[in-house]
Amino acid sequence: MKNVPTLDIRRYDTDRQAFVAEIGAAYREFGFCCIGGHGISRQLIDGSYEVFQRFFALPNETKLKYHLHGAGGARGYTPFKVETAKDSQYADLKEFWHIGREIPRDSKFAALMPPNLWPDEVPEFQRYGYGLYQALDQLGTRVLRALALHIDLPENFFEDKTDQGNSILRPIHYPPITADGVPNVRAGAHEDINFITLLVGASAEGLEVCSDGHWLPITTAGDAIVVNIGDMLQRLSNQVYPSTTHRVVNPQNENARKPRYSVPFFLHPNPDVVLDPVPECVTPDNPSRYPTSINSHDYLLQRLREIRLI
Repeated sequence: MKNVPTLDIRRYDTDRQAFVAEIGAAYREFGFCCIGGHGISRQLIDGSYEVFQRFFALPNETKLKYHLHGAGGARGYTPFKVETAKDSQYADLKEFWHIGREIPRDSKFAALMPPNLWPDEVPEFQRYGYGLYQALDQLGTRVLRALALHIDLPENFFEDKTDQGNSILRPIHYPPITADGVPNVRAGAHEDINFITLLVGASAEGLEVCSDGHWLPITTAGDAIVVNIGDMLQRLSNQVYPSTTHRVVNPQNENARKPRYSVPFFLHPNPDVVLDPVPECVTPDNPSRYPTSINSHDYLLQRLREIRLI
């Protein structure tokens, strides 16, 4: 069986040509790659998981203080069984929190990117949560440099398009499944909305990616972080980089009775970036698949409606 590869991103500095070719090939085939050697400290990752677990262990009435009605889950807490995968009948078996980019309140994007909420009950939540946000944002920038070079764009092509991106860190709690035969799954089959997603903590079973009609399980070893393509980058690359369907299935063993935690970082472009295919990815063999222009903010709103967050 084929497997999603794990690549050491330090090779970008020591063996750039080969690394760019390998990472590009992985994304063209799977839309996914596991990235090791990233330098994000174990202490930051473990500390973040610990504070997130402490928040999710709080009573429901406490967590609901941080649920902003009508905000589409943009910041703060979203309760269990709210998000629903596009075209799915059943809501996902998860609750989550959203941390966004801290921007000046006089920024032109301030109306689209509200201030963060921080739970008073977990004092270290902000330090760890935003520390991990910044570390993954920086790693995402490094991955995008390699992806740009692979499709003949300048190395820094994405940097002025993501420096004010509406990116989200989403700590997720999948509670224990206490009944057999529930129709809901932890996360229904879906594609991500953004440029790329960086997932910290895919060591627990459940994540699967669809490849050639088969579901491949992905679990990571060591420090590896799963990084996958989202729909916005699929558009920008004219489907050279596919946004691949994936899901989180319910374990078929005693692990179903255990909670599962994961922390994806959804790296978004700046709200005003127009998602037209770049000329480098439009060829006679691959004509433009997206004749209608749309900017990333409007695209995000369209997709949030589809998954029932707004």
